[in-house]
Amino acid sequence: MSSSSNDRDGTPGGTYGGSWSLVTDPYDYLPGVAPLRPAAQAGDWPAVRAFFNGLDSADQVSYASGLLSDIDGVEGFLERAVAELPHDPLPRTLLARRYIGIGWGIRSAARAKHVSRDQFDQFHAWLRKAEQILIEVCAEQPAYAPAWTARLITARGLELGQAEARRRYDRLSAHHPHHYRAQLQLLQQVCPKWSGSWDDAHGFARECATRAPDGAVNAALVAEAHIEHWLDLDSGADAAYMRGLPVRDDLRFAAQVSVLHRDHRPDWNTVGAHSTFAMAFSLGGHFEDAAPHFAALGNTVAKSPWDYLPDWRNQFTKFRKSALATL
Repeated sequence: MSSSSNDRDGTPGGTYGGSWSLVTDPYDYLPGVAPLRPAAQAGDWPAVRAFFNGLDSADQVSYASGLLSDIDGVEGFLERAVAELPHDPLPRTLLARRYIGIGWGIRSAARAKHVSRDQFDQFHAWLRKAEQILIEVCAEQPAYAPAWTARLITARGLELGQAEARRRYDRLSAHHPHHYRAQLQLLQQVCPKWSGSWDDAHGFARECATRAPDGAVNAALVAEAHIEHWLDLDSGADAAYMRGLPVRDDLRFAAQVSVLHRDHRPDWNTVGAHSTFAMAFSLGGHFEDAAPHFAALGNTVAKSPWDYLPDWRNQFTKFRKSALATL
């Protein structure tokens, strides 16, 4: 990791230019992760392993393993690393995450009714390969959070049900009670689109927010849940929902105990959290509340959940202008 404090914390900077200049790639706005991509693209396992061994939290390992899983072709050198280090949880978990990434790429992000039978068959085959690896890792290393986090994704994709997903999360949280990357995965599971309910989704998000230490990013899950709820509503009802004072007050509480709290120390999840709050407040027209999040972001933004919006870059720029005008 870099010795620079800005390199470690991912705090964005820069001027407020047009949408063309937005910085959306984590490898650009988080210099601490920058060494991972070239090492992975070169198939340099020693460099990749050194990168992961230099991380200082399980949440960072889970975050970086998600980034690695999106790089085409890395499964080749990861398979060789697993063969050479059959008892090391790291290469096995990274390989499983890559298999999950391949499978999800075949399935696509479309709703189930728009996914073909052949896509589902291939998707499930890749997830089963990942699951077999992860079962062994979790049996040998029951406190290894990155593997349990990956198993929350396979539980969802293989449609193993709410009870099994909760069981996996409970096993993880017994050792890592505030593991944000895992909480993001379980939140998706408990939404109605994966056979959950809005009571479950909002309840889980608020539980994570209230139990987390002051200044931790976990309360951003409250904003994530409201955006998911907004996405599920019909046109007109969606805007009215986000404009509602109960939603606004819920978001205000969550922001104040997390990224706007005096004890918040920016980490790799901070850009994503500010991006989520900025979008949630903006969708409700609460631009004064959105302003500190846009100010913190500058020209940096996490694509998720903004890419739920059509032409989202211009939408971000438009909303940011309205919010910053309130300062």
